Amino acid sequence: MPADRLSATFAALADPTRRAILARLASGEASVTELARPFAMSLPAVSKHLRVLERAGLITRGREAQWRPCRLAPAPLKDVADWVDHYRRFWAESFDRLDEYLREVQTRDARTKAARRTGGKGRRRHPRGAP
Repeated sequence: MPADRLSATFAALADPTRRAILARLASGEASVTELARPFAMSLPAVSKHLRVLERAGLITRGREAQWRPCRLAPAPLKDVADWVDHYRRFWAESFDRLDEYLREVQTRDARTKAARRTGGKGRRRHPRGAP
């Protein structure tokens, strides 16, 4: 996916009103009036948000007589999810390595504490030079 399209998608998602509109459209198509209802803003202001979403490819607008339904276009969201997934894998692998390291440190610490409790007894020590 070209970076400019990904940037447009992230820019569109940066606004909480636009994210709320997308959340509403996830449950089905809606008119501009229906989309504007929960917000304390004018219809032209909501239309501006819709234009940003449309330019980013996140919604489509149809025409059915006088009704212009808006629909979610999920492809750009999948592109974002794919992009983010790369970093999710990176962090998961990093945390897995950290978990492994912490287990090694805890095992080492447990051995050291056990050796201190027993005063080193239980470990065979060979005199210098002996195998």
